[in-house]
Amino acid sequence: MNIVVCVKYVPDAQAERTFNASDNTTDRENVDGLLSELDEYAVEAALKLVEAGEGEVTVVTVGPDQAADAIKKALQMGADKGVHVKDDAIHGSDAIATSLVLAEAIKKIGSPDLVVTGMASTDGTMGVVPTMLAERLGLPAVTYASELTVDGAKATIRRDGDVSTQTIEATLPALISVTDQINEPRYPSFKGIMAAKKKPVEEWSLADLGVEAGQVGLDAAWTKVEAFAARPPRSQGEIVTDEGDGGKKLAEFLASRKFI
Repeated sequence: MNIVVCVKYVPDAQAERTFNASDNTTDRENVDGLLSELDEYAVEAALKLVEAGEGEVTVVTVGPDQAADAIKKALQMGADKGVHVKDDAIHGSDAIATSLVLAEAIKKIGSPDLVVTGMASTDGTMGVVPTMLAERLGLPAVTYASELTVDGAKATIRRDGDVSTQTIEATLPALISVTDQINEPRYPSFKGIMAAKKKPVEEWSLADLGVEAGQVGLDAAWTKVEAFAARPPRSQGEIVTDEGDGGKKLAEFLASRKFI
């Protein structure tokens, strides 16, 4: 089974994240980054499927030079090879353009039996790229899998909702997005870290994919950040001494904030 996993390099959630003042895009150069945690579950799901049978796992990412770290982590976990699409024109791309680039990259990779993604990225948290990607590839989209099995040419997932659980089947090839309930991603072993250094990683530009620069980037984006401001520092709370009128003061405070 040949599986392609789409991964993303994102700013560390523990770091001080901000935007570029020049164009209001996410600052990805002046902050530490890493493989999106939600994508680790997708990599693990793919590895488990291959380990249960045979095949290979290819990880693909779209991003600047630093995005190579996302591929490196996936290779250290056990993926077989990587593809890094990088091009200055991609800067500022939205979900629609990202799905276009990923789709063309996957077509160039070949015809995988399965495309696996995380449920969303930890920076944009939009969660729409998987279904957009499936539409572009002409594949059935089976999303939010908390359990995944593959039997021959059939994939079966369990999707857990707030009030019910669904079992959904799809005929391969298909695209499946997984949640953070599906597994526990493995830590790269020393052997895996050393082996990753010898695994192939290809770098492709937009020209290699046949995508025109005008189709991607900030100018082609359907969504943009118009303005941003730093979060104000937390101010000291107000201490109210209860002299028999504490309830009244609390009600007045909540009313002034329009909570009641």
